[in-house]
Amino acid sequence: MSTPAKEMDRKKWSPIEYVGLAVLVFSLICIGFFNKQFSGLFDAMFTRSYKMFEYYLFGAAKLGATIVVSVMTGRILERLGMTDALMRIFLPIMKYLKINASVVIGVIYNILGDVNAAGKIAAPVVMKAGATKDEQKIAIATLCQAPCSFSIIVLGLMALTAAGVNPLPVMVVGVFLPIVVIPAILKLFWRDTKAVEIEDLPRFTPDTGVMDLIFGSAREGVNVVVLFILPAGCAVFAIIGALEYFKVWPLITGSVGGILQIMGIDPATGVDTIFTAGTLAMKNLNLSLGGPVANADGTMTAASALYTMFSNPESIAIAKKLAVGSFVLANSSWPVQVPLGQIPAVWGPILDITTGEIVWAAVVGCVIRLLYAALCAQLFGLFL
Repeated sequence: MSTPAKEMDRKKWSPIEYVGLAVLVFSLICIGFFNKQFSGLFDAMFTRSYKMFEYYLFGAAKLGATIVVSVMTGRILERLGMTDALMRIFLPIMKYLKINASVVIGVIYNILGDVNAAGKIAAPVVMKAGATKDEQKIAIATLCQAPCSFSIIVLGLMALTAAGVNPLPVMVVGVFLPIVVIPAILKLFWRDTKAVEIEDLPRFTPDTGVMDLIFGSAREGVNVVVLFILPAGCAVFAIIGALEYFKVWPLITGSVGGILQIMGIDPATGVDTIFTAGTLAMKNLNLSLGGPVANADGTMTAASALYTMFSNPESIAIAKKLAVGSFVLANSSWPVQVPLGQIPAVWGPILDITTGEIVWAAVVGCVIRLLYAALCAQLFGLFL
């Protein structure tokens, strides 16, 4: 039996070994002289990471069960021929743009259900349709133009109605129009696209039996929550927890809120969307429009800045613009853990592009959505 060849340069210290030694020395110093701060940092990271379990497993929002039901619903719709019907509808438009029509499947499933379920269902469709690597990126960036949960649309429509804004044109321009517009824009940068004929595409309706469909899709939904969403979200939330411990996170959220205000998006709900959840943002938008509420001790909460603006006739138009901008931004794949964690975790094992390319495409899609929300706010602000 032959022995492995010796590495000639193994005796020399590599740069990463010097880094590892520095980390070791730094860790020992922290444990010896700053043990309270050191343990406090990890406690902050653990506490923030646990929020993911509260959101998806134990919290009142029941997001984990929502995703399971969303996957089941998506698979049932797929079994009933919806994917093939969508391909028939969007194929002529995408053919005109010279793009594989499968790039819009993810965003449509996202509107109907959940971003994670949409990825689990749409990613195999994209690959089955023979999409190029550039078209796979377009599919991910386009996916980011739709809400992470259907509940965001419902809560958002309630908020727009309460704000005195007709939700129909906002829905058409803010949610449905990007399904066609965004792929056309992205084609300018990711150019390796090709139109396909219907005969070049396989049929996407499976022949799964009823019981196998129901229970199999339920198991698939649980796998999405436990094996993809929780690990990815905990990783991002741990980083946020560390930033909170070092008092950096409030500076970040405060700066982002100021930028959102300038862009025409309500800063409070906009920060909720980008860093926590669009569902929470739309829920808080409804609460802020309702005025002060009674606390448990009988005292009244302070009115939100947005409610105060609606109370002043001179600032009602501005307040409506902020509400529209918040709604369009919330109907996206923000918050930050979705493009950085959940989308690459769900799409990565299926697509043939790298995790880095998936993250980049998702970030590009989310940034486009932020700019699009600002554009919609300014546009509707001219007519409100």
